[in-house]
Amino acid sequence: MTNIAFRRKVSMTFVATALLLLASGFIFAPSAYAATTEAASRGDYNLALVCFSAALAFGFGAVAAGSAIGKVGSAAMGAISERPEIASQALIFIALAEGLVVFGFITSLMILGKV
Repeated sequence: MTNIAFRRKVSMTFVATALLLLASGFIFAPSAYAATTEAASRGDYNLALVCFSAALAFGFGAVAAGSAIGKVGSAAMGAISERPEIASQALIFIALAEGLVVFGFITSLMILGKV
C-alpha cells in the first residue's frame, strides 16, 4: 500500500469517527442537557460538575489504557514472534495496561458516589 493510500484511509477513519461522535452527541446530549437544566432550576449547579468530572476520569482512563495496550501489545507480539515461550509473560503486561480502565471506572464511581 502506498503512503498516499494509507494517509487517505487514516483520514477517512478520523472523519468517520468524528461523524459518529457528532451523531451520538445529537442522540445523547438532549437527555444530559435536560438533567443539568433540571438541576439548575433547583439551584444545584454542582451536579453538572460532578458528572463532568466523573466522565473525565473514565474517559482519560480509557484513552490511556488504549494507548498503553497499543504500545505494549505491539511490543509483546514482536517479542512473542522471536521467542514464543514468553507469551504468558507478555500477556501479563497487556493485562496490567488494561487495569488503567478499571482504575478510571472505579474513580468515576467514587466521584458519583459523593452526590
